[in-house]
Amino acid sequence: MQNQEKLLEIRNLKQYFNIGKPNEVKAIDGISFDIYKGETLGLVGESGCGKSTTGRTIIRLYEATDGQVFFKGENVHGKKSRKDLKKFNRSIQMIFQDPYASLNPRMKVSDIIAEGIDIHNLAKSNKERMDQVYELLETVGLNREHANRYPHEFSGGQRQRIGIARALAVQPEFIIADEPISALDVSIQAQVVNLMRKLQKEKGLTYLFIAHDLSMVKYISDRIGVMYFGRLVELAPAEELYSNPLHPYTKSLLSAIPVPDPETERTRRRFAYDPSSHKYSENEEVSMKEVRPGHFVYCSELELKKYKEESKS
Repeated sequence: MQNQEKLLEIRNLKQYFNIGKPNEVKAIDGISFDIYKGETLGLVGESGCGKSTTGRTIIRLYEATDGQVFFKGENVHGKKSRKDLKKFNRSIQMIFQDPYASLNPRMKVSDIIAEGIDIHNLAKSNKERMDQVYELLETVGLNREHANRYPHEFSGGQRQRIGIARALAVQPEFIIADEPISALDVSIQAQVVNLMRKLQKEKGLTYLFIAHDLSMVKYISDRIGVMYFGRLVELAPAEELYSNPLHPYTKSLLSAIPVPDPETERTRRRFAYDPSSHKYSENEEVSMKEVRPGHFVYCSELELKKYKEESKS
């Protein structure tokens, strides 16, 4: 990936809530990573670790507390004119977690999908607008007859397809998929993920795929970042992360993936992660360090030596 063009650069991003109050929350606490054009970066971690907040801060649904987000070299959180903001909003789209809540129940499917087309003036006539809607519906595996229906007339998987069609309507380069399959049945999850992979190949899309289902993340992602309490603790190519996890939290997460074999499941050991096991001193510098090419771990210098030895064995 290193030779590819960087589409998105996140530098020391922070997102704090209730700043200065007793209940201050450091939802994102200084994370940095890059996303390359055409790849899928998976972002995993337990509920409340800051995954969704990261996606929402990147797309400016939340204003960042500190840090920078660069999209194609431009600072996303810098001062932007309305015209620049409109251009940025067209380039980056989001697929939301809950297909039930993210679609307006009072709007027909055609109007939901065409909302972006209308805002960005992508159709010169009503016929052209509807032709685009029909094409988008067919692209995501639905029929043109569905255009005149309302969201409540569809299943969860179909609603998520409508959400994907809405995201594609403005021809974005980058899509943030915020747990797009967690509210769906397992069989439907596979259909939606396969659809996303197909669209990525056809349209050259780049994804940030946020999820807590580690087996599905491995299937769709080129690289995977692991988050814990607002920090990125490990980042590596997907195969490398699963075959050679180094951070104890990543090992704990992977040990919790269910195995569809009763015998193996009965004897399998799970690892509990204890954050106090790191024993960092006050002056110790802890940051993301490269253990192997492309494999980064949040650690101290002492831990780096240990991880390097571990990765060789």
